[in-house]
Amino acid sequence: MSRLDSFIRRLEAQRACLDLAAEAIRGIDGIVLELGLGNGRTYDHLRERLPEREIIVFEREVRAHPACIPDDDHLVLGSIEATLPSFAEHSSGRAVLVHSDIGTGDAERNQALAAWLAEALPPLLRPGAWVAADQALIAPSLARQSMPAGIAKDRYFLYRYAPA
Repeated sequence: MSRLDSFIRRLEAQRACLDLAAEAIRGIDGIVLELGLGNGRTYDHLRERLPEREIIVFEREVRAHPACIPDDDHLVLGSIEATLPSFAEHSSGRAVLVHSDIGTGDAERNQALAAWLAEALPPLLRPGAWVAADQALIAPSLARQSMPAGIAKDRYFLYRYAPA
């Protein structure tokens, strides 16, 4: 498969997972966290799908399309390893949806980041919250969900938070 075809499949999976999760959280109060702004495409998609929701974006360095940059009150700049725990100190249990697209081209780094994230996310989540991620997250409280129709297993990952 060409890299272009692989990229297209990843974006299709990402959109399908976000749409499923956005529908699943209807009626559950809480904020949305976007981990990794990138070019701003998924942030823009989430704004469109969830216009009533507060969306907080975490990004190391903003390089997004100008129309897809959140205001300063909804943008947390810096290393995710530093900013997410700091945010959790005052926002514990508030997130109803988290989208994480912070993988790199380095498999070892991705694995370490996913392991860290699987531990860092649960304190932020409300019971019943959903997580869509580009990396597998292994945590007892994150129950893996079935992928939307037509999306290959392990192309993207969906979880529902079920605290013990």
